[in-house]
Amino acid sequence: MSVEIRVPQLPESVVDATLAGWRKQPGQSVTRDESLADLETDKVMLDVPAPVNGVLREIKAQPGATVRSGDLLAVIEEGATAAPAVTTGAPAPAAATTQPAAAAAAAATASGAAAAKPTAAAEAQARRAGPAARRVIEENKLAAAAVTGAGPGGRVTRNDALQAAAQASAPGALAPAAPSQPAVAQPPAAAAGSAAAVPPAQPAPAGRTEQRVPMNRLRARIAERMVQAQATQALLTTFNEVDLGAVQELRARYKDAFDKQHGVKLGFMSFFVKASVEALKRFPVVNAAVDGNDVVYHDYFDIGVAVSTERGLMVPILRDADALSFAGVEQGIAQYAARARSGAITLDDLTGGTFSITNGGIFGSLLSTPIVNAPQSAILGMHKIQPRPVAVDAQVVVRPMMYLALSYDHRLIDGREAVQFLVRIKECVENPERMLLGI
Repeated sequence: MSVEIRVPQLPESVVDATLAGWRKQPGQSVTRDESLADLETDKVMLDVPAPVNGVLREIKAQPGATVRSGDLLAVIEEGATAAPAVTTGAPAPAAATTQPAAAAAAAATASGAAAAKPTAAAEAQARRAGPAARRVIEENKLAAAAVTGAGPGGRVTRNDALQAAAQASAPGALAPAAPSQPAVAQPPAAAAGSAAAVPPAQPAPAGRTEQRVPMNRLRARIAERMVQAQATQALLTTFNEVDLGAVQELRARYKDAFDKQHGVKLGFMSFFVKASVEALKRFPVVNAAVDGNDVVYHDYFDIGVAVSTERGLMVPILRDADALSFAGVEQGIAQYAARARSGAITLDDLTGGTFSITNGGIFGSLLSTPIVNAPQSAILGMHKIQPRPVAVDAQVVVRPMMYLALSYDHRLIDGREAVQFLVRIKECVENPERMLLGI
């Protein structure tokens, strides 16, 4: 019996998705709940599972297609068994129309089309590639086994795939079998499969190549939201600096015991999350949002923490951060970061939030003006910790200093409140015991 595979119900507020790629091809066996395809939405990657055991008979939507809930993707023949030989269509009854499997494999190898029958190594490497990486591999017709994964456990990231594509298109790389190469630059292509590399007849000038790739949905959504925030909010940024000497001393004293007790490292972010909660309690307007002609005050503290992934920036939400311990904050951040980078994060994890924190310091940023994550009204920007000479008790000393930036919606938050809010964070971080004593 034929079973149709359709796009599952997309999360609320998600209108459509892009079919990022197929994990199975027609003629291959599938098992129930096995992931068949990846759907890319504005924020998360979604799996399309197989509802039954059988054989994938036909693919109705190709990678790159825009699909909506309920659209037909493929057809599975329930209970069927895959043919022992890899074919592109229905099995032919006579040897005159179909070569034996061994002869076909030999012919494929001789013609340089070994990709028609993936090796076990290629299949294993493909399974280690994330959805975004697989898309780059497919678009550039790369051999999956030839892409080296630099991610955890040998996982192939999008950057790994892009690097492999660039190497394949560089002068001196293996060229496709053709009488000669045209003078214009060609899209990156996979090696032809021959044993010896043949240098290109007319290598392209170094540094003059171009590559056009479609913007992924997450990046497009980020661009849309950032432009929307700039157009609809009266954004302003105030700055301050904080001495992290006390936090560094506390971390150095208790980091080993903390790690042993809670199974997670004591980082800087937990101090800033807890300090932000204390400041939000004192200045509730910073935790509020503009909704039309109304102001919505939140009596809860859902803090978004920006996480950088190969697909772009994601901001998972720490719910009820005021009720979390330092260990709870660190564990939550670690779990979200792992899920975001593996593509396992859900839309619910990214929805909501009353205030956000972003740390450009991990990339070396000394100072920046972060953009508010609408409909929130403010965002805290952390930066690089840098030893600088400062005056302490009329003496010039070198201290580990960090610039802080608070971008805020001036329609709702006045400069006085923004400055005092940032000062409160400074007080809490420079004197961590304040957060424990509630003073």
